[in-house]
Amino acid sequence: RKNTKRVPSFRKLLRTSKIKLDNKLKNKQYKQQSAAKKYRKEQKKLREAVRDAISRKPFPLEECKKKQVAAKCEEEEEEALPLDMMDEDDLKLMEDLAQKASFLTRDLSSNEPVHVKKRKNESVIDKYEKVPRRMQTEPEKELIHLLPIKDKGGIIPQTVEKPVPNGAQDEEDDTEEMEEAEDFNEEPLPVLSPEEMAAQRRQKLQERKMHIASLASAILSEPDNNIKKLKELRAMLMEQDPNVAVIVRKLVMVSLMEIFKDIVPSYKIRPLTEAEKATKVKKETQKLREFEEGLVSQYKFYLENLEQTIKDWKQRKLKKSNVISLKAYKGLAEIAVKCLCELLVALPHFNFHNNIIVLIVPLMNDESKMISELCFEAVKKLFKQDKLGCASLGVVKVISGLVKGRNYSVRPEVLKVFLHLRIKEVELQKDSEDIAPKKKFMTYKEKRKNLSRMQRKWKKAEEKLERELLEAEASESKEKKLKLHTETLNIVFVTYFRILKKAQKSPLLPAVLEGLAKFAHLINVEFFDDLLIVLHSLIASGGLSYRESLHCILSAFHILSGQGDVLNIDPMKFYTHLYKTLFSLHAGRTNEDIGIVLQCLDVMFAKRRKQVSQQRALAFLKRLSTLALHVLPNSSVGILATNRVLMQTFPKMDLLLDNESQGSGVYLPELDEPEHCNAQNTALWELHLLQRHYHPTVQVFASHLIAGAPTEGSAALALDLSQRPATELFEAYSMRGMTFNPPVASVTPRRKDTFFQVDSFIDEELKKQLQKHISGTADHKPLDFAKHLKES
Repeated sequence: RKNTKRVPSFRKLLRTSKIKLDNKLKNKQYKQQSAAKKYRKEQKKLREAVRDAISRKPFPLEECKKKQVAAKCEEEEEEALPLDMMDEDDLKLMEDLAQKASFLTRDLSSNEPVHVKKRKNESVIDKYEKVPRRMQTEPEKELIHLLPIKDKGGIIPQTVEKPVPNGAQDEEDDTEEMEEAEDFNEEPLPVLSPEEMAAQRRQKLQERKMHIASLASAILSEPDNNIKKLKELRAMLMEQDPNVAVIVRKLVMVSLMEIFKDIVPSYKIRPLTEAEKATKVKKETQKLREFEEGLVSQYKFYLENLEQTIKDWKQRKLKKSNVISLKAYKGLAEIAVKCLCELLVALPHFNFHNNIIVLIVPLMNDESKMISELCFEAVKKLFKQDKLGCASLGVVKVISGLVKGRNYSVRPEVLKVFLHLRIKEVELQKDSEDIAPKKKFMTYKEKRKNLSRMQRKWKKAEEKLERELLEAEASESKEKKLKLHTETLNIVFVTYFRILKKAQKSPLLPAVLEGLAKFAHLINVEFFDDLLIVLHSLIASGGLSYRESLHCILSAFHILSGQGDVLNIDPMKFYTHLYKTLFSLHAGRTNEDIGIVLQCLDVMFAKRRKQVSQQRALAFLKRLSTLALHVLPNSSVGILATNRVLMQTFPKMDLLLDNESQGSGVYLPELDEPEHCNAQNTALWELHLLQRHYHPTVQVFASHLIAGAPTEGSAALALDLSQRPATELFEAYSMRGMTFNPPVASVTPRRKDTFFQVDSFIDEELKKQLQKHISGTADHKPLDFAKHLKES
């Protein structure tokens, strides 16, 4: 039949609708899919046929069995039905049916025809039972199945025996190798001398050092490509050679610490979400993600290794391998703590920083002084360099929990760490507009007067942009900082108040009072009354040392000089207590407490001069002048500098420079009440003694005060002394090194140059004889005193 189908012309294609073209395309694709499906079905049938042909193995029936079966069948038939009673045609039919296997195996109860395949209805167990049993006398040969051949008769499977390798020879070789190994093991190891063992150890150590150095340099040169070498370097933390295990592990710890400090990025790496993992990215981005993921995982494993080292040392637990002794574990633990401290300070922004804090803070209370000092210094450095306050907040939370969990039985140094916090202001009840730096913008009238229409439009857009920048940068960062500082200080005060309430006899009380003295100006006004009552009760109880009582006084006046100005509280009892206990100070052990006394005096008089009476100021001036005679020179300089401030701040202080008494009464130096001791009727005779002091700076201050502490003229102080506060002068002239400060100038007597002209008048020959006589040894003969007596 001729194919009348023509290719459609271009004009006809233009007239064909888009839907029709889509349908044609779909029909074409469907036909292709159906053809492919048909081909797959044929291939499947072919594979099934090959599998069935392989599984079916025809076994020829033996002739003897055939004869026996036939004889039995004939006997049964004779018993059942005599052949005389059957027709010839029926007998022939029975013989023909008996020759067919289907007749014997067919289920006579079923109505199915004979040619129906029984494979469909046959169960697996029946099929297995029909396979004849054979004893396995020889091992089955492995067969390799090849592609089958199909002909008119059906599918012919093709198989080839798998070639068996010459195993006997291999077994002989193996046995020979085992015998050689046994012989080798039986040989005793050579005994090395101590020198050879030391040389062998040095060689091994040098090899390990070179390997560590090569890995570290490769990682530092290309961190992105060599991140897998971090794992290899970290694996050396498990060094098993007992000769070099301790040193190698220490070197690997320090090397990994320095590597992480160098290659860690300046941001925190967060885990990727499922959506981010599913999206396709550039090669560079994928490479960066792999580097970050590998870095975080190796950093985590490294921190876990350090933690496990410290735990093993704390629990005195040895590993099964017994490579490292218990004594060596202490050195390993110290190196691990050093590494953790370095990472705490160097990487406060990176992952697992809070985990490091949780490890380091409990070690501040450790029995080992070296480890606790390392942790103290690390936390102090962290507080000093933490500008935002996020890391400081984490440390303060852990310390507060540690103090509460240990029931306040921790070392006082743990709480003294709070003194190094960089908190100068906290968030008060202010709006964000007050916190944000304000910028002055032009009003509408000013714009209308000074700018054109286009300039006003540009100015408006510029001001809007500047406002957005101010809100985004300045106010947001400052608000976050204030919020963190406020939360940190709240936790600090909760810890302090908890100790004041529940553990007043704890050794932590001095650290608490010292902390309150530093941060008292930041305490909320609501706590002022209760806190002052507690501080006064502590002082009145008499159970505090002198230094602790000074901290109580300093805390109270810090509270009253800050927001406490609005409170109507008279702190006369604190003035009285300080006045009464001033003579407890001396040039011995309590000399260092004078620094706290100077701080108290500065807050009590300089910052509260309007609330202090003249009698009180005169009494303190007189007692401080007397105290300056009993203490070391640096304390005398600080006290005289405070007296100078009192004389310049309060009027009529020059009454004490006059011998005549003012008013009635006599000065009572033994009275402990500064208001009633009649200090106006005495004189500062101590200044004349201080003018003869051995320290030059004390002499200068004493002469200056005798002249009335003038600010100008010949008796005025030099700028380096007048502009420095008393506490700074106390530290500047400290004598902690047991030396004079400033050092005493060495006075050397002036000697006139003497000129010996004797040599110029002696002849050369005489010189030689003198030299010979000086260099020669004289013969000493024994003296005989009886000789002259005999002669006489």
